[in-house]
Amino acid sequence: MFKNKTIVTIFCTVFIDLLGIGILIPVIPQLFANPGSEFFLLPYGVSVKTGYLLLGFLLAIYPIGQFLATPILGQLSDKYGRKKILALSLLGTAVSYAVFAYAIVTKNIPLLFGARFLDGITGGNISVAQAMIADISTPENRAKNFGMLGAAFGLGFIFGPYLGGRLSDPLTVSWFTAATPFYFAGILAFLNMLSVLFVLKETNKHMHDEPMNLTKSLSNIGRAIKMKGVNIIFLTNFFFFGGFTFFTSFFAVYLINKFNFTQGQIGDFFAYVGLWSVFTQGVVTRYVAKKFSQEKVVRVTLLASGLLVLAYFLPQHPWEILLIPPFFSLASGLTMANLGALLSRSAPRHLQGEILGINASVQALAQSIPAILSGFIAASLAPTTPIIVASIVIIVGALLFNRLYKTA
Repeated sequence: MFKNKTIVTIFCTVFIDLLGIGILIPVIPQLFANPGSEFFLLPYGVSVKTGYLLLGFLLAIYPIGQFLATPILGQLSDKYGRKKILALSLLGTAVSYAVFAYAIVTKNIPLLFGARFLDGITGGNISVAQAMIADISTPENRAKNFGMLGAAFGLGFIFGPYLGGRLSDPLTVSWFTAATPFYFAGILAFLNMLSVLFVLKETNKHMHDEPMNLTKSLSNIGRAIKMKGVNIIFLTNFFFFGGFTFFTSFFAVYLINKFNFTQGQIGDFFAYVGLWSVFTQGVVTRYVAKKFSQEKVVRVTLLASGLLVLAYFLPQHPWEILLIPPFFSLASGLTMANLGALLSRSAPRHLQGEILGINASVQALAQSIPAILSGFIAASLAPTTPIIVASIVIIVGALLFNRLYKTA
């Protein structure tokens, strides 16, 4: 019973975390990149190119906070217990969403950035949740328990964009605004914090009082470069997630500019993409794993992911764009799953936890730098250019992997 309650609570934590991230997708472009939106925050006369820059920085500030703080939160959870740190991170998430909503209402742009940075700094939810799952898992049920986290990821990415689009659309309910989804997400995070405090039991039975390493995120990157046998996988992960960030940062802007999508339509589209991602992770990945090695899968699907990004430029009518996500989600989902499995397989058992932390730092960096660059690229060239760059970056990652990775 204890383990079931723990798993359910952790599942809800990860689901709400991804729900909050997904909620942002259809709403943020309306604030900075769509002058025709009633939610546009920039003063009259300010160029939309300024909005593109602000959009890039706003998307980057959350993973920057995560990059700096997540390893520290992991150390704190080892020292003081998972439950306390998880509850604290959820409180930070709840407060950050409330502040973000208030900043939208008051059109306070600096406060928007402060709210997102607060969520990044305190939002070590996923890393602590993974540690709790590791605490209570046996070798027999480890894969199943971590599979539950994967399901929470997928469901959060389906319902997050959908709710973000619908809860911000006055056509759904007349008094809904761009702030409504964030009040909703803040309430969910607060309720989740209460469930952690009153339902969850501490899972860390081996707390230790070791000195804190406040620069662990930076040392993680150094370790990623130096670790022979896995450094090529870290490099591939960086290019894959970096390219994916270029793509997601301005794809909603592309939908607005080319097809005049509303926030509701953007949310529906990304929820549709999420459905195909869950199908890939839950069904296709298992079938492919029985037929092909992880290395062979990555060699094909990583290159396919980069090429399929460009396929999004082909549709001339809104309905045609729905034909691409089944193929793109298949390629990117298989790449993500098999890169993770390849990384885990390539690392010694006693270094699994360290490898997980290093990979989290690599991914956070890969989500920060491209988001900033995408804003500058869109402002300097065109809002569609970051999508082209996304394709190039992923393809470069595929070429590096195919050239440099050697089977152990």
